[in-house]
Amino acid sequence: MTAIPAARPTGTHRGRRAANRFPGRPEDAPRWERPALAAVLVVAAVLYSWGIGHAAIHPFYGAAIRSMAAGWRSFFFGGLDAGGAISIDKLPGAFWPDAISVWIFGPHTWAAALPQVVEGVVTVWLLHRIVRAWAGPFAALVAALTLTLTPVTVVLTRATIPDTALTLLLVAAAGALQKAVRTERLLPLITCGVWVGLAFQAKMLQAWLVLPVFAAVYQLAAPGTPLKRGLRFLAGSAVALAVSCFWVFLAWATPAADRPYLDGTSHNNPFALVFGYNGLSRFSSDSTAFGAVAGTAASRTTGNTGWGMLVNNTVGPQVAWLLPLAVLAAVLGFVWRAGQPRTDLLRAGFLLWGGWLAVHTVVFSASNGNHAYYTAAIAPAIAALTGGGLALFRSEYEAQYEAEYEADGRRHMALPAAIALTAAWALVLDWPTRFVSWLLPIAVMLALCAVVGLWTRGPRTSPRMVHGALAAGIAATLVVPAGWAVSSLDPFYAGAATSPMAGPVGKAYYDAVRRHHALRRVGLDRPRARDTALLDYLTTHRHGEKYLLATQAAYTAEPLLRAKSEPILVMGGFTGSTPFPTAGQLDTLVITHQLRYALLTTQRPTTPATTWVKSHCSRIRPTAYGRRTDGSFALYDCRPGV
Repeated sequence: MTAIPAARPTGTHRGRRAANRFPGRPEDAPRWERPALAAVLVVAAVLYSWGIGHAAIHPFYGAAIRSMAAGWRSFFFGGLDAGGAISIDKLPGAFWPDAISVWIFGPHTWAAALPQVVEGVVTVWLLHRIVRAWAGPFAALVAALTLTLTPVTVVLTRATIPDTALTLLLVAAAGALQKAVRTERLLPLITCGVWVGLAFQAKMLQAWLVLPVFAAVYQLAAPGTPLKRGLRFLAGSAVALAVSCFWVFLAWATPAADRPYLDGTSHNNPFALVFGYNGLSRFSSDSTAFGAVAGTAASRTTGNTGWGMLVNNTVGPQVAWLLPLAVLAAVLGFVWRAGQPRTDLLRAGFLLWGGWLAVHTVVFSASNGNHAYYTAAIAPAIAALTGGGLALFRSEYEAQYEAEYEADGRRHMALPAAIALTAAWALVLDWPTRFVSWLLPIAVMLALCAVVGLWTRGPRTSPRMVHGALAAGIAATLVVPAGWAVSSLDPFYAGAATSPMAGPVGKAYYDAVRRHHALRRVGLDRPRARDTALLDYLTTHRHGEKYLLATQAAYTAEPLLRAKSEPILVMGGFTGSTPFPTAGQLDTLVITHQLRYALLTTQRPTTPATTWVKSHCSRIRPTAYGRRTDGSFALYDCRPGV
C-alpha cells in the first residue's frame, strides 16, 4: 500500500503540518478560515440562545440551581433546598456555573440557562481548534459546523442538564491528550487528567469512559519508550482520579450534620451516590446496588437500549445523521495509515475519535436505558470524524489528479461514495416521520450534483467546479439534520424540559407529558396561581419555623423551590424513596418547632415519614388558601395540639 506523501502541498496534510509547526499563527490560516469560523460561531450562538428567556429549565435541577445560589452549604453540596437538608441525586459540579449566574443576575430563567449556551459555543470553538491541529482548517470547519447543527446539541444547550458541561470538558481533555501525544510533554497529560476529573464532577462515571481510549492512543502513538509512556499516563490518570474524587472525599469527611443528606443513598454515603445510584444500578437488575435506594434502576429505564439504540426512531434523528460517514472515516483512516510510523498523528486522531464513539456506543447499548440527550457526548466524536474523514477523502481524491503523485487504487472514490452514503442515510432516518420531507429532495439533488461533479472530473476540469461539487456534497450531508435542529427553535419541537429532543420526536414527547405539570416547560420565579396561593398561606402562618414546609418527594417541592428560595424539607428526595428524614427525625423537628406544615401527594410511594404525617397531623382544607381542590395533593398542619 502506497503511503500518502508527507510533502503533498494540498489537502489534509498541508493543514496538519502547518498547524503542528505554528499552531494558531495568522499567516498559517487560509483567508476564508476566520470569517467562516466566525460565521459558524454566530450560527451556534443564535441556535443555542434562541428563546433563552423561556428555556427548558429542568424542574428538579432548576429548583436546585435557585437553592444553590442562596448559600454556600447548598452551593457546594448541591442542596435541593436553600437550607441544604437533602442534596440532588447527582454531583453538583455541572450546576455550579448555573448557580453562580443566578446569584449574579437574579432568579431568571435566562440566567440559569446562560452558562449552557456559553458551554455549547465554547465546545464548538474548542473542537475547531483541536481538529485543526490534527487534520487542518478544512476538517476543522466541517467538524465545527457538524457539531453546531447536531439536533441534540441544539436542544441540550437550552436546557439545564449536566451533559453540556460534560461534553465541553471531555472535548478539552481530548485536546490536551492530542497535545501530549504530539509534544511528548507531561504537562498536557496532567491537564488532560484535570479536565477528565472536572468532567467527573459534571456526570460522574460517564466521564471515565474516555480513559481506555486515551490510554490506547497515548501508548500507541506518543513518542518515547513503552515504560516512559506507561509511567506518564499513570501520572495523568492519578491526577484524573484525584480531581474526580475530591468532592466525594470532602463529602465523606464532612460530618453528616454539617451537610445535606445525599439523595439516592440508603446510608448517606457519597460513594453510594456515585457508584451505586448513578453507577451499578444502571447495569444490573439490582436497584439497591452498592447502597442505592430501591427502585432506582426501574425509575430510569427509558427503553433506549440495545445495539440498535443509536439508530432507532427516537435517538437516531437526534445525533446519528453523520454516523455512517463517521464510521467509514474511522475505519479507512486507520487502515489507510497502517503503513505509517507508530507516532503518525493523523492515524492517532482517527483512533481517538473512533474509540470515543465505539466505547460510548457499547456502554449505552449495555445500560438499562438512556435518555436521547445522553448521546450528546458522542456528537463531538461524530463531528470530528466527519471533518477528518472528508479531509482525508479529499486528499486522496486530489491525489488522483495530480501528475506528480501516483494514485493509490480507487481511494479517490471514497469522497463521492461517502457523500452518497450520507444522503441515503438521511432518507432512512427521516422517512418514518417525513418531518422535513421537503428537504429530502434538496439533499438528494445536492448529493447528485456532488457525486456527478466529483466522479466525472477530468484533467481539464476547473478547480472552481470541483470546489463547488465538494461544497454541494457537504451541504447535502448537513441540510436534513439542520432542518431538525432549526425546528427546535419552536418550543413544541424541542421536547420536554426533562428530556430535550428535536423535531417530531420532541413534540410527541412534549404532548405526552404536557398535562403533567412537573414535566412542563417551567422557569424560575414564575409561580402558578395555585403555588402562589399556597406560598402566601404558608408565609402568613409561619412563626419562626426553620422549614417553610415538608414535601413528599421532589415532585411536590419543585414548583415551590423554583418560585421562592426557602428551606423546604424534601422527604424522600427525587424518587420519594430515599430514607430521609426518618419518622423520629420528623417528630423531633415538629416538637422543636422547626417544622409545622407538610404537603403529601398520592403520586409518590408511602414512606415511614409520610405515614407519620398522616397519623400525627391534621389535614387542611384547600379552601383555607383559596383553592377549591388540591387534586392529588394534601396539606397537613403538624403543630402539636392541632
